[in-house]
Amino acid sequence: MAGDRGAACVTEDGRVIPSPIPTGRTARRLEWPFLPPFLRQLIEQHCGSPVVDAASQGAGFTPGFASVLTCEDGSRHFVKAASDKAQRMFAHSYREEARKLASLPRSAPAARLLWLHDADDWVVLGLEHVEARSPHRPWRQPDLDAAIAMLARSAEVLTPAPAAMALDTFAVEFADFPGHWDHVRRTRPGLAHLEEGAALAAGFREVTAGDCVVHTDVRDDNILIRPDGSALLCDWNWPARGAAWLDTVFLMIGPRGDGIDVDAVLAATPLTADVPAEHVDVVLALLTGYFLRQSDEPVPPTSPHLRDVQAWQGEVTWDWLCERRGWA
Repeated sequence: MAGDRGAACVTEDGRVIPSPIPTGRTARRLEWPFLPPFLRQLIEQHCGSPVVDAASQGAGFTPGFASVLTCEDGSRHFVKAASDKAQRMFAHSYREEARKLASLPRSAPAARLLWLHDADDWVVLGLEHVEARSPHRPWRQPDLDAAIAMLARSAEVLTPAPAAMALDTFAVEFADFPGHWDHVRRTRPGLAHLEEGAALAAGFREVTAGDCVVHTDVRDDNILIRPDGSALLCDWNWPARGAAWLDTVFLMIGPRGDGIDVDAVLAATPLTADVPAEHVDVVLALLTGYFLRQSDEPVPPTSPHLRDVQAWQGEVTWDWLCERRGWA
């Protein structure tokens, strides 16, 4: 499911910011032979047939088990697992994902949760297997169009946010983000327009308010493109309630870095066409502070590419914001 490195959709004035990330090969995951025997047996019982092949998924930035399992009877299953003892943070993340998936309506563009095992120090999710691929990188317009259509469908289906999901607001979930600019002040004191960026980020609460389920982590490794050209969204770990247009702006970070004129795309997309330019700028400033702050954290041994991708995202969002604001 790894993307390729084909030609980017670069506009005449497009600026490509090369990514250092090996697309589709960023995760160091647990693999099937190294799961405890009792857990492999439990998973096979849920699948209904012995596993004969396990294809570990290389995209993403977490070390949890995530594999497409092919069984002796020909059936295929997507299974995720993390140890509550050895991988507590990721086990909690998978537990939250299971809770959120169970509350999503069937019409949401997501693979269905089929079963959950949360015992014996393991959290294991059995999800519907979907025949699909990741979006190509650099981004291409047909894949971007599919992702935009998916987010429009998601906003329609998930507004208002289902009460059963019990989501906090975007303002609550992202309350700490403006404070990341304090770190930027200390570590990058010469950054031009730093204070303007920090001031923009501080005003995020009002402009991001809404009652739509916002996925908050829309990027290529969380998107699947099916053979019919439609798209699904994966990894529903940390959604929030907010403005319906937010996920579409988040989606544009990768395409912007790959050279696509994403402002033209936003202007032509119904969910974002009427969003005030200042509101988009506020969100870009909010994300820039976070990405620059996180990129300076130590590199986790289980996710060697995480800080690189955050540094790249920070560069892309800041470059994009500076261009939109006319900052040198």
